[in-house]
Amino acid sequence: RSEVNDDVKKAVIVAAGMGKRLAPHTATMPKCLVPVRGKPLIRRQLDAFRAHGVTEAVVVRGYKAEVLERRSAELGAGVRFVDNPDYERNNVLLSLFHAEAELGTPFLLSYADIVFTKEVVGSLVAARGDICLVVDRDFAAVYEGRTEHPLTEAEVVSLDAKGNVAAVGKRAVPVADAHGEFIGLAKFSKAGAAAFTSAWRELARDYDGRMDAPFQRAMSFRNAYLTDLLQLLIDQGVTLSPVEIHGQWREIDTVQDLARAEETVDW
Repeated sequence: RSEVNDDVKKAVIVAAGMGKRLAPHTATMPKCLVPVRGKPLIRRQLDAFRAHGVTEAVVVRGYKAEVLERRSAELGAGVRFVDNPDYERNNVLLSLFHAEAELGTPFLLSYADIVFTKEVVGSLVAARGDICLVVDRDFAAVYEGRTEHPLTEAEVVSLDAKGNVAAVGKRAVPVADAHGEFIGLAKFSKAGAAAFTSAWRELARDYDGRMDAPFQRAMSFRNAYLTDLLQLLIDQGVTLSPVEIHGQWREIDTVQDLARAEETVDW
């Protein structure tokens, strides 16, 4: 296992999506501004990051970007935006790489629709490895009663004999065989960031002019997930290290998720 533990000062948050399953809450604001117990999702993330030395955050925005602009003061210092004008036609992976210029230094990467404790960020920042993924061992419990976002949609993880990530993504392995769920929070060292962006640039060349061709488990490259690129790196021999947690987070994807978070999120 790598002994890399680069000092991480930057977080990149992918927040461009429309959040249709959170309607009507997302009728007037992007998903990341929807409050959980009175505090916007993104502010909860930023507070957790700042507690562990992160001083700058790059937010990839798309849907209702003007609302984020108007309410930017609520996010605190050190936040800047990158725009994804094509947010209606692409997915997490392409959205993230609108911020490619920001990915040359060590960084934390987060989906915009998750909340997590400060301790989760602490474990991730302290972890050693060039690419580290936060993996919830107790993920199945989170899905009990979660009828609007079933267990089959979890970005499951399996490990190899050395304890590194062998597979990651929706339906990457049968749920019963999964070691845990990738929660959408990761860390890249400088070397990890270089491997990640290099693989992306090669893909972008390969798929130039054929964005609708399939890639990994995605029906089309245009709509690929972050996990599709992570899986490609694994397939190429890059080591991805799990950072194990037990609960301590929630995904807010649906109205049901929001209602449940209002009852259970106590951090």
